[in-house]
Amino acid sequence: MRIAIAHIGQETCSFTPTRTTMETFRQFGLYTGDEILQKMQAVGSIGGFLAAADEEKLVYTPVPVIQARAGANGTLTGETLLSLEAQLIDGLARALPIDGFFFSLHGAAAAENDPDVEGYLLAAARRVLGPSVPIVAPLDHHANVTQRMIGLLDGLVAHRTQPHLPFETGKLAAHQLFAILRGDIKPTVAWRKIPMLAHQEQFLTSRGPMKEWFDQARAWEAQPGVVSVSPFPMQPWLDVPEGGWSTVVITDNDPALAEKLADEHARMVWEMRDRFWVYESVSVEEAVQQAVAAEKGLVILSDTGDSVFGGAPGDSTHILRELLRQGVSQSALLPIVDAAAVQVAISAGVGSTIQVELGGKLAMAFHQPVAVTATVAGIGGGRIQAEVVGLESFNMGRAVLLEVGALKIVVSEYEGIGGNHPIVYRHFGIEPATAKMVVLKTASNFQYYENMASAIIRVNTPGPTMSHLEEFDWQQIPRPIYPLEQVTEFVPRSQ
Repeated sequence: MRIAIAHIGQETCSFTPTRTTMETFRQFGLYTGDEILQKMQAVGSIGGFLAAADEEKLVYTPVPVIQARAGANGTLTGETLLSLEAQLIDGLARALPIDGFFFSLHGAAAAENDPDVEGYLLAAARRVLGPSVPIVAPLDHHANVTQRMIGLLDGLVAHRTQPHLPFETGKLAAHQLFAILRGDIKPTVAWRKIPMLAHQEQFLTSRGPMKEWFDQARAWEAQPGVVSVSPFPMQPWLDVPEGGWSTVVITDNDPALAEKLADEHARMVWEMRDRFWVYESVSVEEAVQQAVAAEKGLVILSDTGDSVFGGAPGDSTHILRELLRQGVSQSALLPIVDAAAVQVAISAGVGSTIQVELGGKLAMAFHQPVAVTATVAGIGGGRIQAEVVGLESFNMGRAVLLEVGALKIVVSEYEGIGGNHPIVYRHFGIEPATAKMVVLKTASNFQYYENMASAIIRVNTPGPTMSHLEEFDWQQIPRPIYPLEQVTEFVPRSQ
């Protein structure tokens, strides 16, 4: 048995002005052939696939095609999508004959030439493989499920948690594919599109309405005949024609049960819709005051408007500006993307004092540069080995450590992972646990600091990933949609 394996993942933020290119994919990991099996052996969704095959003692030949990860960024250029399509088609054609295809995707990618990247790539795969080869996809649960995706897939599994566990999701999808190939299950799919959006501050699956919705999915999966129930609270910054939340139910040859559960799951979340609009973020001024007044560190300041894990470019200066304005004298760590400042610092050399206009050069509609006088305390960056959200490494480009009083600022050419993993500071010899506060460019991926953080403060910052969705200029999202309009009635219907 021959099973093709591929991963093409990018999460699009429609309100980020930068564009995703093949260079972006190379920054986070672009591999082909056997290099995929070497790099992803125990990491990400492909690592999960390989582990599932080992668990089942599957006798098969893995055929790795492409591993392409671009993280979360702006819209893909048309040339980038065409390049990915060509590599996918070429790799699958070379791999024939194929019995099954494990195709790991994010689910919320949009390109200049197609707003449904996953549907586009699945269609390309079908042209090579034909209609009878099973295709199963592990997906991010922030995916935007489309009619084209559902029509081309035989099975799917979404992440069960936020923060995500790509390895575990890959295992679940692999077991589903193996069951289909053996004839153990005959998947029947029902799905519902739900006309709603929600901001990011209630997205954790460990509490609140999101936990209730996801817990119901797990309860139904324990029932006989239910293969998977996947909730999809679409990431909040995707402005596309089929945008909106959804739920997908797969049963074993029981379409009536699939339809029933899909109806109930969609109705459940619709009835909870107002609960997803509870804000927890505070103003920048108040957030810094709270961090300073905290009895102990490490206090996380979550820069919600500049989440690099949501597609923002990582160059917001709002929290930096406030730390300087308040004259904070406690140890604070910050990441920022500014290639020009990196060049100035490297040219000056370690130990030099420089004056630079820092940040605010990418998402200029939201941020402005801040003038600082800083000491160049270190030079680093490059490709860093660390397992982060399904990656085995990431490239932050050249980076420098700048010191401005008690502030330690890691400035990088590329966004990498922002400062969302301690390795960003540790590779400069800084242990984050000893600082009073740290700025993270995320609203929910705090897991890499959970063993050292004493408090988390969500900061209401403007930016491409801000929580106040009503402030964006939506152009393509289907209307009416809650809460941009006060939609009061919703009847789940078969898609």
